[in-house]
Amino acid sequence: MFIGIDHGTTAMRFAGEPGQFKVSREAAKGFTIQDLSRICPVDEIEGIALCYSMGDNISSITPVNKVKNRGLISQDGAGLHIGGGTRVFDEVARSGIPAIVIPGLHRGSPTDPRFKVYSHQSSPEKIGIAYEVGNTLGGDFIVSDVSSNTVTLLVTSGKLVGAFDACIFAPGMLHGALDVDAIRRIDAGKCTANEAFQHAGVTFSLPEHERMRSVALFAAMECAALLVLNNRAHVALAGSLAPLIAPEVEALLGRKVAVFDEWCASRGLARIARDVFRGRTDILGLDVDL
Repeated sequence: MFIGIDHGTTAMRFAGEPGQFKVSREAAKGFTIQDLSRICPVDEIEGIALCYSMGDNISSITPVNKVKNRGLISQDGAGLHIGGGTRVFDEVARSGIPAIVIPGLHRGSPTDPRFKVYSHQSSPEKIGIAYEVGNTLGGDFIVSDVSSNTVTLLVTSGKLVGAFDACIFAPGMLHGALDVDAIRRIDAGKCTANEAFQHAGVTFSLPEHERMRSVALFAAMECAALLVLNNRAHVALAGSLAPLIAPEVEALLGRKVAVFDEWCASRGLARIARDVFRGRTDILGLDVDL
């Protein structure tokens, strides 16, 4: 049995072939490895694939006992540190169960060099999403993960080409890019850049009746931008908002959009764990460094 663990913005999601469960990141501070028995007996787990934050200190899929600082350059950055993800990572590392850490996409990743104008493109759980989507749609697709934030990736011929991270382009419900107003508030000492990022989503900037339409518009714009690099790509949405915005995105793009749910990342990570521990040496163009 193989398990995938998604370190999401608001929750930790755990999936394996028999089922899945999730806990808030706050509740995850009490996680023990025995909690995985909600999916299957712990002694039947053959391998785990997990993520941690931005994953910007590794560029290959790496055993958990070989990563430094849980795969991070620094704990500082865009996002909220709660402690649940740290607890889950450390419990898995201590368990003795074979486990691999998935990297994020960043300047050290084998993506199109033009995307490296930005230091960071995607956090690691999006790799799980892409792997799951590719299992259904094939080797050419764009997937936009839309929930607390919006991150959109392009895969061409089975390889990751690049991505738009949450702080670059499209807003989600909570997070988004820093606009002129945010920069002024930061410069005035009214908030930190991280605090501004965490309050740049549509929840904080728009009336409720405009929020979903705006999230759909910007997600569609990210997908349209990536179609410039691969106009034969299928388009997919994932994440908690995917079913809500799919009709609007389809109308904006003028094409059908596949919809995947909030479990897409953890299921894809479980699939990665299975394939890596059965000998695969390449995942969407990322090396496996066992």
